[in-house]
Amino acid sequence: MSETAFITSPRLLAVCAVVEISTGIALMVAPEMVAALLVRAQITELAALLGRCMGIALLALGLACWPQRQVAPPGSAAFRAMFTYSTLIALFLGYVGAVAHLGGPLLWPAVGLHGAVALLLVWTRREQLPDT
Repeated sequence: MSETAFITSPRLLAVCAVVEISTGIALMVAPEMVAALLVRAQITELAALLGRCMGIALLALGLACWPQRQVAPPGSAAFRAMFTYSTLIALFLGYVGAVAHLGGPLLWPAVGLHGAVALLLVWTRREQLPDT
């Protein structure tokens, strides 16, 4: 791996951490607003409660991926967690838009962002693996 690589796994995880912490806080504070931006739907009290629970989970994911002093190896728990989340949420949100025909102004950008993050994580991992 080049020492001058701009996109590295730790940097990408740091950006992901900030985005997920921000989204988690937004869901905890205003789940109705986030739902309107993603799927243009009114939500019930139960959905707001579940949205806040998801916000707490995203906050925890972001904190778990927050950079530490030592560089985490490419197969670290933070790497695996963010890759799994990004891949599955991109697929799920894509399904919501394409099959369920729900969509707000941020749905497809969110699909693209999470898909790109998953691909970048794979790319940075490939770059960090030792040459054989």
